[in-house]
Amino acid sequence: MELRHLRYFVAVAEAGHMTRAAAALGLQQPPLSQQIRALEAELGTVLFVRHPKGVALTDSGRVLLDEARRLLDGVGALARRMQAVAGGTAGVLAVGFTSSAAAHAFTPRVLRDCRQAFPGIALQIVEDHAAGLTEAIADGRLHCGFLRVPVARPPELAFETLLREPVLVALPVDHPLLHAPTSAPAPPKRRGGSPAAAGALRLAQLRDERFILVRRPGAPGLYADLLALCEAQGFRPQVVHEVPRMMTSLNLVAAGEGVTVVPASMQGAHPQAVAYRPLADGGPLDAPLTLAWRTAEGSAALQSFIGLVRAAVAVQADAARPTGTAA
Repeated sequence: MELRHLRYFVAVAEAGHMTRAAAALGLQQPPLSQQIRALEAELGTVLFVRHPKGVALTDSGRVLLDEARRLLDGVGALARRMQAVAGGTAGVLAVGFTSSAAAHAFTPRVLRDCRQAFPGIALQIVEDHAAGLTEAIADGRLHCGFLRVPVARPPELAFETLLREPVLVALPVDHPLLHAPTSAPAPPKRRGGSPAAAGALRLAQLRDERFILVRRPGAPGLYADLLALCEAQGFRPQVVHEVPRMMTSLNLVAAGEGVTVVPASMQGAHPQAVAYRPLADGGPLDAPLTLAWRTAEGSAALQSFIGLVRAAVAVQADAARPTGTAA
């Protein structure tokens, strides 16, 4: 049985006349009659009673009409669904993020925007460290991911820097440095983040501190940049804990285990236990927000999402641009 046979049957049943149904279908009446007889022979039952004014459904025909309409409606819905998937407005999109990327307001906002703009796209959300996300995207288990500094750059992946923000020093609230005279005024607000208003610290003031850092496989960029900056100032920081995620480092700071550096957007964590200060001489230390995806990925939903992310970045850049400044 073919779908066209069901369509022919429904057309005849609704028209109640073979010739009128043939005209509506763009067929000649004799071939249509042959197709209906073939369908009856296949099903082993009579579907229509012929009479001078047309045709009428038998009991078998009435049962088939209900089932045929249901099947044809389902096929039509499936076709529309596939068209939506091909057009990038429906489907499944697996998105990952690191804990520090999720802390940036941009990440949850763009995921909400996706749900509103493309309600037909089902989002599957996964959290992992940067190395895990990169591997999952390369293996096809994720379509894309938000991370900070890529830990590796497989050639089949694309990495696009969306935003940048400064890093802050996170210290326990009872740390002596918070009550010492400031070495420099707080740096001006930079696009992508808003450091705390309190005075900045200099890196040399952290020479004897116990550092808690995200281990290198998880975030080599910020880790390596910090070590290089410290060594340029004549010391190597004492790293007492290496943790898999930045949020874990803040949990340990809150417990008084040491200090760390984090993107400015994470400064809301543990407000009663952790204080945040900008670095006066933090120069090369900043935290990008990066979107990674597999370049050969054929998902139209992914392309729609990438377009939405880029549009959101442009809107944020326009909002941050001083009034009257040309784009």
